[in-house]
Amino acid sequence: MQGDSLLIMEEKENFELLDHVKFPVDLRELSIEQLPRLCEELRLDIINKVSVNPGHLASSLGAIEITVALHYVFDTPADRIVWDVGHQAYGHKMLTGRRDVFCTNRKLHGVRPFPTPLESEYDTFTCGHASNSISAALGMAVAAKKTGLTNRHVVAVIGDGAMSGGLAFEGLNNVSSTPNDLLIVLNDNDMSIDRSVGGMEKYLLYLDTNETYNRLRFKASQWLHSRGYLSESRKKGILRLNNAIKSAISHQQNIFEGMNIRYFGPFDGHDVREIVRVLRQLKDMRGPKLLHLHTTKGKGFGPAEKEATIWHAPGKFDPTTGERLTRDDSEGALRFQDVFGHTLLELARHNPKIVGVTPAMPTGCSMSIMMKEMPDRVFDVGIAEGHAVTFSGGMAKDGLAPFCNIYSSFSQRAYDNVIHDVALLDLPVVLCLDRAGLVGEDGPTHHGVFDIAALRSVPHLTIASPMDEHELRRLMYTAQLPDKGAFVIRYPRGRGVLKDWECPFEEAPVGTGRRLREGNDVAVLSIGPIGNQVEQAIDELNGARSVAHYDMRYIKPLDETLLFEIAEKFNRIITIEDGVRNGGFGSAVLEWMSDHGYHPQIVRMGIDDCFVEHGSVEQLYEIVGLDIESIKKNIMGEDLI
Repeated sequence: MQGDSLLIMEEKENFELLDHVKFPVDLRELSIEQLPRLCEELRLDIINKVSVNPGHLASSLGAIEITVALHYVFDTPADRIVWDVGHQAYGHKMLTGRRDVFCTNRKLHGVRPFPTPLESEYDTFTCGHASNSISAALGMAVAAKKTGLTNRHVVAVIGDGAMSGGLAFEGLNNVSSTPNDLLIVLNDNDMSIDRSVGGMEKYLLYLDTNETYNRLRFKASQWLHSRGYLSESRKKGILRLNNAIKSAISHQQNIFEGMNIRYFGPFDGHDVREIVRVLRQLKDMRGPKLLHLHTTKGKGFGPAEKEATIWHAPGKFDPTTGERLTRDDSEGALRFQDVFGHTLLELARHNPKIVGVTPAMPTGCSMSIMMKEMPDRVFDVGIAEGHAVTFSGGMAKDGLAPFCNIYSSFSQRAYDNVIHDVALLDLPVVLCLDRAGLVGEDGPTHHGVFDIAALRSVPHLTIASPMDEHELRRLMYTAQLPDKGAFVIRYPRGRGVLKDWECPFEEAPVGTGRRLREGNDVAVLSIGPIGNQVEQAIDELNGARSVAHYDMRYIKPLDETLLFEIAEKFNRIITIEDGVRNGGFGSAVLEWMSDHGYHPQIVRMGIDDCFVEHGSVEQLYEIVGLDIESIKKNIMGEDLI
């Protein structure tokens, strides 16, 4: 397949079918026999476009046939398709009026990184975080019934490991007990970003149902219902009896049919004609049903099929050779996540109590480094952030020292678990929030800007952010020392600033900051890596102001010794953070000053009360006023926020 695809890419610049499909209504003009060719063209177009404008490749390649079949059978946008995990929706975007502008995908003011109703009526719901499709689609199905839109069909497409999320199970539970005609399409590729884990994924891998049996049962139910023999109460009883007999014969319990959700599959998720045939059968079937489709992540592009994790978001690459066009950073600084991964392994070698926990992100957060050497001490729990935190709390309760690594934006899903299952008992869980701050092209669903404001009001939590890689190592070392309790360390996506990132371990005493520069005119208080931009801004001012700079290091507890020093000396204070201003680090400083009777002029630099769009980190820093020029203006007293 790879060779054939690459040959077509080299020889053909235009696409015979795809060039005439602007919207799904055009797609429905094609014959079913033309659909495989359209799928091939759509797949090749995505490969070509993503090769020069990086994005999420492998998931969308695996969902091409599902996408085409759904828009072919259902009357979108009147019918609702709710995507779970927007990584798989590039084909959907290109078939719904955005192919001509898809070259702007993930760029500033361009096509948004994930489907959203703010961009297109074909995007029915926000889908940046996994596992929400079933609940949202069920809500739409109930709304259709309540508002008289009885002909509206609603489909949830869930995949890429999202079925392991707790919200998916909650949705399934409600689907089974609420009158609805929802269709759930399970895009089962045995993957999330890394390979999927857990009992549900293993169960799905081996689940099987006879197609002929399903067809006969469907026809029999239609016949009984048409003659009045099959009321809702009788139907449920017959379903339970039927499922019991089927389980006894096959020696296999179907979890979905055990919840009164009709199950069909598994079918080949890359046979578009077969998917169309099955969808037509299921389209007007009453009651909830689930269609199980096996797919291959990265389908149609050999390198992505072989290494789906790497090709989840590969950056730029050569579509004819499969060579990834990455720049050589061997002489530069490591990524913060890699410093975390190497440091965690180093700490674990000396502290046998340390274990690692990650919700489906071992490669993304670099916990894979420890996993490789100590596989029995690292736990990938799947896309289940709440469970990851509570699981860590349980281990901490009985003597272990868990490092639980969750992307900042995904940690929002575990807020109650952090409070109820860790902070309440002050358990020694080290919660490492990767991708804190603005993350760039992934946009508002992925920016990690709310964690400081959300967490600093929670009792027992220590919250810190390192300015550089040495500070990250010191904070990780400090967090695993005895009697430190619940400890949060937040750090950004991307590379640090130090080539010599390795340093001896030493404690960074809780509640202590650092005075980096002496000054007399204005004091700048920074938290985390944005302090490096402050240093550059001060350098560029060339002494135009006498500026003191403090790296506060800890958001909670604040360094009161430094704050007393600052309050006594300065009338102008600037706080800066790569998070929301409302309730953030600057608010904490302002509250402290007020509580202690100090009233200096305080400028709080941070992100306003808004969701920040997608674009490069540099572009977004300029938009939100956190770039070096904005820092310099505030130091000089210009354009005060």
